[in-house]
Amino acid sequence: MDEPSFDMEACIALVRQGDQLASHDLVRQLYPLVLKLVRAHLPRRTSEEDLCQMVFIKIFANIGQYSGNVPIGHWVSRIAVNTCFNQLKAEKIRPELRWADLSEDEAGVLQALNETSGDLHPAESMASREVVGMLLAELNVQDRLVINLLYLDGCSMQEVRQITGWNIALVKVRAFRARQRLKSAFNKLMMEGRL
Repeated sequence: MDEPSFDMEACIALVRQGDQLASHDLVRQLYPLVLKLVRAHLPRRTSEEDLCQMVFIKIFANIGQYSGNVPIGHWVSRIAVNTCFNQLKAEKIRPELRWADLSEDEAGVLQALNETSGDLHPAESMASREVVGMLLAELNVQDRLVINLLYLDGCSMQEVRQITGWNIALVKVRAFRARQRLKSAFNKLMMEGRL
């Protein structure tokens, strides 16, 4: 027997009326999206659970402002991304990434990336994700966001425009500049012998 499809509009209407069960249903429906966005933009010193809770607090505090003119996923995405931005801005001081900060696996991955253009061995996959995260943390908030959305999450330019509110030209310019800065950060660390 098929389960009935979830009626998001009815759920939102009940949440606006203060229905606790509807609130739980809304969280259950939106949590995967929020968690994905938080993980993509997670500041270094904030736990993903804390950030997800902050996002849901903002969603429930502003649910009355949701007009229904855009899909709920877009509205929630903008709240999640802005919450991550604000948290990143709050963490103004970032330690410089150093070779000594890397594990042996992470250092090996970067050395392999520098020496070959081939695919990484699956055992190096986790270390490579951690290194990418460290390099992304060296970028400013907008650069990190555009790299995550376009290249790690696989969003289209139009999806990035909807999530960020930037126009397509700005998305393209920021993506180009972010790639250049990421490449410069990587090359600088390699030249200094820290990677």
